[in-house]
Amino acid sequence: MISGSCLCGAIRYEISSEPLWAHNCHCRRCRKIRGSAFASNLFVRIESLRYTRGEERLRSYKLPEAERFTHTFCSDCGSSLPFRNEARGLAVVPMGSLDDDPKLAPAAHIFVGSMAPWFAITDSLPRHPAQLGEDDAG
Repeated sequence: MISGSCLCGAIRYEISSEPLWAHNCHCRRCRKIRGSAFASNLFVRIESLRYTRGEERLRSYKLPEAERFTHTFCSDCGSSLPFRNEARGLAVVPMGSLDDDPKLAPAAHIFVGSMAPWFAITDSLPRHPAQLGEDDAG
């Protein structure tokens, strides 16, 4: 079991299965919504995500022109929280919201073609100019 929560503690969640994948996304949207150089995202099966407290406090913002971009957050403190992508059968978990070690670190950097010009990647993870599957980088 992996648990997570928002900053104020009003919302708590649990993940009951092994994570599938994790990456660092450098796209402009993720940078803007997280206020950071990139977003570290963990992917789990949608059925393994369960909110244990405060689900009624969740709010979401879907960028109208974006197919895959929705930001879910706590209505009290604004913390980023897991988003259920029903169409893909996945939950996207902001790794900063985790209270426990998921035992899986990000395995790649994606959208490095649009990364912040003031940031330098200093690890040896694979770098992809766009999302995985849309480029030949590795």
